[in-house]
Amino acid sequence: MKLKALLKSPWVFHLSTGSCNNCDIEILDCLTPRFDVERFGMLLAGSIRHADVLLVTGSGNRKSMQRVKKLYEQVPKPCLVVAIGECSLSRGMFIDSYNCPMPLDKIIPVDVYIPGCPPKPEAIIAGVVKLIEKVKKG
Repeated sequence: MKLKALLKSPWVFHLSTGSCNNCDIEILDCLTPRFDVERFGMLLAGSIRHADVLLVTGSGNRKSMQRVKKLYEQVPKPCLVVAIGECSLSRGMFIDSYNCPMPLDKIIPVDVYIPGCPPKPEAIIAGVVKLIEKVKKG
């Protein structure tokens, strides 16, 4: 029931865990008038305590994953997590690195995966629509 309230205006918080910034640039591109992800009611939240959705990019190293865990605990529940880019999905080119021991979904629950390196804005919007459809189904 509480999740359905997110359908009208989910506030998103962008969390970069050590990415190359390509995914971050594509997220910002989605917020521009050209792609206009705000038409789905999504707004960028300034604080994680006001967020409904976490957009996570980057492969996540040992230190940043500790921070991700702490930040996830601070988000008001229910919270949805979207992993954006190959690095957040499978650690990408850092999969054999000693400093990136675990993928994101082993640390926090992930609701939607958006693959790509970097994913195009159209793919991110498709992921947003998938997230909204998932919330509608319950």
